[in-house]
Amino acid sequence: MGIAGTLVALLVIVTAVFWSSIRILMGTEGISGPTEAIPEVAATELPPLTEGRADWICWRGASLDGTSTVTGIVKDWSAGLTKLWEVNYLCSGRSAATWSAPVVKGNRLVVPGRDKGRDTVFCLNPETGDIIWRSSYEAKAKSSHGTGPRATPYIDGEFVYTFGRSGVLVCWKLLDGAQVWRRNVADIGAKEPNWGHSSSPLVVGKLVIVQAGGTAGTAAYDKTSGDVVWKAGPERAGYAALMTMRIGDQEKHINALLVFHGEGLEALALDGGRRLWNHPWETDYGVNATTPVVDAQRVFITSDYGRGGTLLAASDSAAKVVWKSAAIASHHSDPFVIDGHIYGYSGLSAQNRGDFTCVDLETGEQRWSSGGMGWGTWVQVDGHLLCCDIKGNIFLVKPDPAGLNIVTRMPRALGDVRGPVWTIPVLANDRLYLRFKQKLVCYKIVEERTP
Repeated sequence: MGIAGTLVALLVIVTAVFWSSIRILMGTEGISGPTEAIPEVAATELPPLTEGRADWICWRGASLDGTSTVTGIVKDWSAGLTKLWEVNYLCSGRSAATWSAPVVKGNRLVVPGRDKGRDTVFCLNPETGDIIWRSSYEAKAKSSHGTGPRATPYIDGEFVYTFGRSGVLVCWKLLDGAQVWRRNVADIGAKEPNWGHSSSPLVVGKLVIVQAGGTAGTAAYDKTSGDVVWKAGPERAGYAALMTMRIGDQEKHINALLVFHGEGLEALALDGGRRLWNHPWETDYGVNATTPVVDAQRVFITSDYGRGGTLLAASDSAAKVVWKSAAIASHHSDPFVIDGHIYGYSGLSAQNRGDFTCVDLETGEQRWSSGGMGWGTWVQVDGHLLCCDIKGNIFLVKPDPAGLNIVTRMPRALGDVRGPVWTIPVLANDRLYLRFKQKLVCYKIVEERTP
């Protein structure tokens, strides 16, 4: 080839890598594939609210541990799963990509979307996919990785709370989608992070809490009135969901809020927002995006960009490092603690070449690591892990400290997709819900039950 040819080839490779990195960091994630017009809401009487046997009301589920209470799932997918319905209208507009996961309570499925310049909330019948109600508000948003919401809603009784990428927090009536109140965290000093507000709202007692950033840091609102109760900060907003933790023994303890912000992990007292401690954890671009995993008085955090993970022992005044490990460096896929082991994806989410890893909880020693599933998101259900990679292939995995144990798999569960599937799979009331931007697909995941 010669020196000149070699240099040209090298320049082409470097340029391709550079622009690939730019796309990953600031990509627009345009809409591709079939997109339907939003159907009109049928003018019929609204069905009363119900509850299901295995509802999924918020990010990581009502127990906040990522475990669905669905049981009796089908464990042989060789013939595929039965598709019950599919919609393709959740995002309208080329740059309107939305990543929020659906939440389900009884006969209501709520999923955010984006209709050109408006954040939109859809409420569907989880059995049929028909629209029960649709509500929206105008919201200006940057286009990096799409203008639509990232945060997952929270259903609390008769209300549902949504948080848009531009920082708009809204309380809606679950029955009919009527807006109860709306607040923008920017009005109290919040600062939107580079890729938009992504941390899901958390309802605790009388509060709905969001990670806001800036001088607001973390903000707690009265869930009924929308009034600010307390705020803590200042700090750079991260992208991870908030988590609760009880620090101390049964008789003398503090109910704490864990905030994985842009520079580290802090613990706040839920009563008033007082900072208990802060553990520095800096990453490239301030991307702390995985939910902290709580195990009794310990908490595990992890980030990518070469950062790895660490197990911390928490007290009411400090967090002490138990161990550090590079084995799990998760971009934004939440790990699980199962029977004394941590299982999790490691690697960047823009490529399907990450590793799935098992680490000993007590020592941080890696038990095994496998690239057999690529990079993905997952939920724990019925003694298994249901995983979805960024190509829309799904896997059923049995947790096993001896090695990767794939029980069954189903390729192309989301059909043909262009771009990464980042939204977590959701299992509620015998149904599996998979989302990719404008598309939401519902599968039957449990055999017919005997009445």
